[in-house]
Amino acid sequence: MTERIAPAERLEGALRLPGDKSISHRYALLAAIAEGASRIHNYSSGADCASTLACLRALGIGVERDGAEVAISGCGLDGLKAPAGTLDAGNSGSTIRMLSGILAAQAFFSRITGDESLSRRPMDRIMRPLAGMGASISARDDRYPPLEIRPARLQAIDYTLPVASAQVKTCVLLAGLYAEGTTTVREPARTRDHTEIALREFGADIDVRGRAITLRGRPHLAARDLAVPGDLSSAAFFLVAALLVPHSHLLIEQVGLNPTRSALLDFLVSVGADIRVPDPAFQAGEAVGAVEVRHSKVRGGVIEKDLTAALIDEIPVLAVLGAASEEGLTVRDAAELRVKETDRIATVAENLKRMGVQVEVFADGFRVSGGQRFRAAELDSFGDHRIAMAFAVAALAAEGESVIHGAEAASVSFPEFFGLLAALRART
Repeated sequence: MTERIAPAERLEGALRLPGDKSISHRYALLAAIAEGASRIHNYSSGADCASTLACLRALGIGVERDGAEVAISGCGLDGLKAPAGTLDAGNSGSTIRMLSGILAAQAFFSRITGDESLSRRPMDRIMRPLAGMGASISARDDRYPPLEIRPARLQAIDYTLPVASAQVKTCVLLAGLYAEGTTTVREPARTRDHTEIALREFGADIDVRGRAITLRGRPHLAARDLAVPGDLSSAAFFLVAALLVPHSHLLIEQVGLNPTRSALLDFLVSVGADIRVPDPAFQAGEAVGAVEVRHSKVRGGVIEKDLTAALIDEIPVLAVLGAASEEGLTVRDAAELRVKETDRIATVAENLKRMGVQVEVFADGFRVSGGQRFRAAELDSFGDHRIAMAFAVAALAAEGESVIHGAEAASVSFPEFFGLLAALRART
């Protein structure tokens, strides 16, 4: 599918976003192994989160969905059933990595894989700690999906993540639910803490002290009625769009403001963005509120070290903003981008170059000079949802109409994206 994006004169209006993808995955997984019937409101509309629900159904969990409302009949820790065939995680790295922590503790064999893109993404980072807990897990070339997981009895572990990763942390903590004793995960840098919050909401005995998370095994998880806040990572595209397009003013309502995710807002404000958060509140342990953004000039800056880990998903669209900033943007310590849905360092650089933007690529990041203009171009998503959306934003500020090939990739996380973008333009 191709999308043609003409330059915009102004973006104006209020919008609500689909449920946060990260939180939706976690609520669904924990609801499945809780005792009783849970209801999840504003569940993510993305294909990735649908893959998690499909895998749960294949494991014998009752799942009913009506739009953004999902009802899950939990079976308790030990109630999952052996799947009739291979579990399909689609394009979702979150699904395969996090669900594997649960599968590793089951008394049945399971096999889980995904689409062509997912099959190229490394899984050894979860295999190592799971093996340390006693899991029996194998992979193609000892690294890539499909994963084959055999019955095992897990032992608690004290594990230090070699690289900060919320998905790996979650995998180990979910496996730790099944282990006798206490499992501890230590992070080299703080990552999003949706798992810790959700575990506490479902009744797990969990303690967080600094970067060490301790979980006591074999809890009785209780069903919950929960609402998922809007996805801040999805909001990033609209925030940057409003900053780029003159005279723009947007209000994004009921968005998640979790402090481990709000580094995006902190960074944007620090470089001069006119962003306000009027009345934040808490909902099931998650900070939620409205975010107001107005067009403004930004200075640019440097993303490195812990900030890179905090902004890893937003870097593609921040690269676009960096080109239009006064001083440009330098990204370092982002080798993790090489093993996302695409090599995002390479795909960001390729599309920027197609738009006439100068970019210098490093092994672990890139440097985009500031004060540049976007030329209309033939762009490619390369099958990556964040690349598709980031360059739709760039196209709004281009000198002519751009074409995005493979625009359907956005549906992985945000199928409503192009419609919402068009609606905001229609009000100008």
